[in-house]
Amino acid sequence: MEEDAIDAATAKKIMARISSGEEEVFPLEVVKRLAEEAESPIKIFREYRGLSQADLASKIGASAIYISQIETGRRTGSAKVLRKIANALNIDLDDLVSSAV
Repeated sequence: MEEDAIDAATAKKIMARISSGEEEVFPLEVVKRLAEEAESPIKIFREYRGLSQADLASKIGASAIYISQIETGRRTGSAKVLRKIANALNIDLDDLVSSAV
């Protein structure tokens, strides 16, 4: 019973963070694409945010070609670039690199 009360309190806190915008929930389609690991998480989050490669590149001061190369795995972005991308996409850096580890 006590464990259920703790779970309920935790769930309530999470829901409050979601309602306030402090925590974001991604649609199932985004989660499925990320879980499949067939595509770059940068591409998935970029498309979810409605950005083109050129839009994202402009936000971080890079070229669209560079974004394309990172998304396709032909180049790896530096930690600095990946941080800029994460910030531009309004996600945690871990959301971009956790599947690559």
